[in-house]
Amino acid sequence: MAPQFEEMQNDLLLRTARGERVERPPMWVMRQAGRYLPEYHEAKGGHDFFECCRSPEIASTLTLQPIERFAGLIDAAIIFSDILVIPQAMGMEVIMVDKKGPHFPEPLESPDDKQYKEVMERKVDVKESLDYVYKAITLTRQKLRGRVPLIGFCGAPWTLLSYMVEGGGSKMFIQVKTWVFRYPKESQALLQKIAELCVEYLALQVVAGAQMIQVFDSWAGELSPASFKTFSLPYLNYIADHLPARLKELGQEPVPMTVFAKGAWYALEDLCESNYNVIGLDWLQDPAAAYKIAQAKGKVLQGNADPGVLYGGREAITSVVKQMVTGFGGGKQGWIANLGHGITPFVKPEDLKFFFEEIHKYAGSS
Repeated sequence: MAPQFEEMQNDLLLRTARGERVERPPMWVMRQAGRYLPEYHEAKGGHDFFECCRSPEIASTLTLQPIERFAGLIDAAIIFSDILVIPQAMGMEVIMVDKKGPHFPEPLESPDDKQYKEVMERKVDVKESLDYVYKAITLTRQKLRGRVPLIGFCGAPWTLLSYMVEGGGSKMFIQVKTWVFRYPKESQALLQKIAELCVEYLALQVVAGAQMIQVFDSWAGELSPASFKTFSLPYLNYIADHLPARLKELGQEPVPMTVFAKGAWYALEDLCESNYNVIGLDWLQDPAAAYKIAQAKGKVLQGNADPGVLYGGREAITSVVKQMVTGFGGGKQGWIANLGHGITPFVKPEDLKFFFEEIHKYAGSS
């Protein structure tokens, strides 16, 4: 039996994502549930990161913390999880190393690697292996009681491939560049498998209660425009093209879809030609120029303040907010206010609160 949820009290994000004219821009920020909040560390306790992801109760608690701290100021919750649960479901070990980030003890070395064959041949059941994510979504949606919509997400195929081959974050991306240029067919086969898993994973998140989804292509900017069209865009498009049909098969209505290809400023027009409803912008793009392109294509933009402005004091925050509001056409249509990337470490919660308040002030009802 499908889970039951209370009626929405605030559907501003969903209306905006559908392209409707609204009273003010909705807002939320990437990584809004996280370590910059003192209550995060209390709730996390002695559990490691992936233990928190695998506990529906802890994940739900962490997801709700910014909604409760910034009550009335933000318009969405995003489930506390990680993009690397897909590689884990594919049979790869991922651990979170303190002060370093995610680490694959045994990354994929080459297509001749035994592990590559195992990964490609493995029949992955994301319904069973990632059940803890769906339970966390359902529990969180019930706890939200309609206060704001709940966003689900996944990592983009190119970004996940990068982690699986590099073994973690990278500055040079030597290993994954070796793969895509030396073994393009094998790379594309793995990218396609990841894309298919992403579709099923996202569809099941919607069944569990997610009301919008976002695909994070965090390493898109490491690709040239030509390489992006070969190794990223086709797989981003595969997700957007196939998710609505899969949802229909599962008896679900389609939900708004967002793509965030960090650093791929050159791909804005291509992404605006896709079936995503919302295009996320990093801080390297000019709001007015991007808004003009998106409006012509009937797309909504999300972003795009430099997260570093939150270190810069209130005058700097106000200035950036004003620039965004003006650039995004006043904020009443086609814009979801956000940062241009996730909240960075050591941001003070009161400075983020001021960022939200200034968007209300300068782009609110008038």
